[in-house]
Amino acid sequence: MLLKTSVEKIKQTADHSDQRVKSREREREREREEMGDLYALDFDGVLCDSCGESSLSAVKAAKVRWPSLFNGVDSTLEDWVVEQMHIVRPVVETGYENLLLVRLLLEARIPSIRKSSVAEGITVEGILEKWSELKPVIMEEWGEERDALINLFGKVRDEWMDEDLTTWIGANRLYPGVPDALKFASSTIYIVTTKQSRFADALLRELAGVTIPPERIFGLGSGPKVEVLKQLQKKPEHQGLKLHFVEDRLATLKNVIKEPELDGWNLYLGDWGYNTQKEREEAATIPRIRILELSDFSKKLK
Repeated sequence: MLLKTSVEKIKQTADHSDQRVKSREREREREREEMGDLYALDFDGVLCDSCGESSLSAVKAAKVRWPSLFNGVDSTLEDWVVEQMHIVRPVVETGYENLLLVRLLLEARIPSIRKSSVAEGITVEGILEKWSELKPVIMEEWGEERDALINLFGKVRDEWMDEDLTTWIGANRLYPGVPDALKFASSTIYIVTTKQSRFADALLRELAGVTIPPERIFGLGSGPKVEVLKQLQKKPEHQGLKLHFVEDRLATLKNVIKEPELDGWNLYLGDWGYNTQKEREEAATIPRIRILELSDFSKKLK
């Protein structure tokens, strides 16, 4: 009888302890909800559909970098390249890669200009599947350097903006609901992008009528996104906020998951962005990642 009473007391103590732990967790959750939310947002493929502009800029830049490639290339073939660029856009992490894709597509189509060992027989499906393997090969075979291509791509965009800002802006579009969601957001908003900050800032001002302080735009040159997220979560003013990261590249979200330090971030894959059906299906099998629809995204920010 004494043993039974002791066991019951131990069980009651354990139950009370569990209840206290759960109560503290609920209290912390309430505190976080009262403190608010921080959203780190990718730009291209989450806020902005820039594929039209980036493809056209890439063609312009490719003509500067490799003028001889375009001998005999008519407007019909250029239009075909731009169409294909929309299909292969999910592989692009940083803008300069668009130049490489333009040249690879041209080499695949025109045997006489072919300099790459991978161009013959390459398809858009092959590019989508193997871009991470193809990119270093063509960079080496063409004798190209990342920084030089980044600078050229930025220069061509700057010149287009200076010469005809209206047309440059018009080649981009913000996704439906995004302008109002940004204007009336009750959450703390940061932009974390591989786009050069000045272009993201110009598009937000012109298309959304929103000015985000420069210290809240982490663009190209800010370091890997995982490092930016670490910086954000360490800021004293962000302590207690619920942390959210919205991205359209599955590979980027998987990189975040590899970092135990970033376990506190809620991760979302925007299904309206530059990702494939295969990637969305894979994301659905990863517990940390939530598939987000555009309508739900806009509601979350508000």
